[in-house]
Amino acid sequence: MTSPEGQPLAVQVPATPRRVAVITLGCARNEVDSEELAGRLAGDGYVLVEDADDADAVLVNTCGFIESAKKDSVDAILAATDSGAEVIAVGCMAERYGSELAGALPEATVLGFDDYAAIGDRLDDVLTGRPLVPHTPQDRRTLLPISPVQRTAAAAAPEAPAIPGHDWLKRKRLAGGPSAALKIASGCDRRCSFCAIPTFRGAFVSRPAGEVLGEAQWLASQGVTEIVLVSENSTSYGKDAGDLRSLEKLLPQLAAVEGIARLRVAYLQPAELRPGLLEVIAATPGIAPYFDLSFQHSSPTLLRRMRRFGGTEDFLGIIERARALAPGAGFRTNVILGFPGETEADVAELERFLIEGRLDAVGVFGYSDEDGTEAVGLPGKLDQTEIDARVRRITDLVEELTAQRAEERIGSTVEVLLTEDLSASEGAGTWAGHAAHQDPDADGTTTITGVPADAVVGQILPAAVVDTEGVDLLARAVVPVLTAATGA
Repeated sequence: MTSPEGQPLAVQVPATPRRVAVITLGCARNEVDSEELAGRLAGDGYVLVEDADDADAVLVNTCGFIESAKKDSVDAILAATDSGAEVIAVGCMAERYGSELAGALPEATVLGFDDYAAIGDRLDDVLTGRPLVPHTPQDRRTLLPISPVQRTAAAAAPEAPAIPGHDWLKRKRLAGGPSAALKIASGCDRRCSFCAIPTFRGAFVSRPAGEVLGEAQWLASQGVTEIVLVSENSTSYGKDAGDLRSLEKLLPQLAAVEGIARLRVAYLQPAELRPGLLEVIAATPGIAPYFDLSFQHSSPTLLRRMRRFGGTEDFLGIIERARALAPGAGFRTNVILGFPGETEADVAELERFLIEGRLDAVGVFGYSDEDGTEAVGLPGKLDQTEIDARVRRITDLVEELTAQRAEERIGSTVEVLLTEDLSASEGAGTWAGHAAHQDPDADGTTTITGVPADAVVGQILPAAVVDTEGVDLLARAVVPVLTAATGA
């Protein structure tokens, strides 16, 4: 660093390490980004703290997917300013709106994805008062997505990376617990008319298989026994490299990683769920027969307006094929109500699909215009009152149907990953956990009794389902132990 006169400037080194708190909003992909950013900051000498009031800087990883998520992100930024620390906004909302967000929230510094690789330097700039110019948002669909992972040519596709200590892996776990997300790709090449994600996340790029395997080994070394694979569209993995079978080749290798007892895949695109991939997920030991499928709706007519494929019969066919291989398979999806042009017949068709599909978890969302999407200009916009009414109608139906689906599991045996010992409050041998059909963050829980005294967090036990509470299961442990935290 030099002065305007070209003379070297002395760099002020803080007497004590700077402290940073990381706040994450949105999806599991954002959680991975936060851990990678935290890893970089730790590598640059920052101390990670949990409480914003104890921090010199607060990094808020925002979500910009829908209006409610944007509001939550803004609220989190404003709440962080109360701590007195410097507030830095990153993530999807920060990337998507850039200088506009910075103008609306002068209390925070707004950084984009291109700042991730040098995040420690950028925080240094903020804390020392060096001015930063907010980025101008751009459509990233023709650009590679930026990942916090900084790859080198030598480590682009490691054959057998040493564990621990990857020079390319900058990740620090923030949440703890036996389950962790692992990102297999970034960006999206699909053009759904309601979705703006490709405009700010960029083109779809798969991570090299060796790199994914290396990170899985590292997660296992950190005490993780269940890995959730995430991306914007996991079924596209390997497509950009010309191999549509990349994911079904990778999954058995990941399931075989020592210490990993269970693997699950999130964010599957129904139109790309090839028979071979369905079979690998449904029938491979160590892989949860769990299908997180992005249906969005089931009316063929409406799906075409969304620039999507399929319909009720196609989707029921996927579910039927999966259940033929794994009768206890789990299914979750999200649906959008009130998309422009949606008719009563469309809603009735969605109801038919939900009733016949018997899904385990369904997220219900009301349509809202998203900047830069085709749907903004479509005719047939519905009144917000009508959208809200349809959301309530389908939400009520979903709550009834998913509770019924849970009841259908009474008498069956499920494999429960133990997450918390409840013995002190609920009685000896009582634990909380989640079964193979339950995502660790979103799909209900299982309370299991009769757990052996030597059980540990991250262990998987077979349990007989004896009752339900909504989508949650109550189960009794079946001994002997099926799978230990070591993966044996």
